[in-house]
Amino acid sequence: MSDGAGFKIDMSDVLPPVPKRRARARTLTEIRSVARSHTRTAINVLVGVMRSDEATPAARVSAANAILDRGWGKAQPLENSDDEVLELIHRVERIIVHPGKSGGEES
Repeated sequence: MSDGAGFKIDMSDVLPPVPKRRARARTLTEIRSVARSHTRTAINVLVGVMRSDEATPAARVSAANAILDRGWGKAQPLENSDDEVLELIHRVERIIVHPGKSGGEES
């Protein structure tokens, strides 16, 4: 491009305006999308580590926990102050593990 005086303007040195927040939001959305596109592969890797005899026990447990967290959600801590909740869990466990025993019997 040139003007009447023979002065040439080089447009390659002119930077386009950069949108501020929109670019960041789009970038986070794109990163999330790319990460989610690798979900199946990531789960397969976790399963491979969990099943590997060569992996350390800590790595196997970590992989198993990650799989469970994604499939079932993170475990919520129980309040020890509420004895009824713990009794219910104990009762359900007794029914599943020892169905022939009544609730009053101790093992």
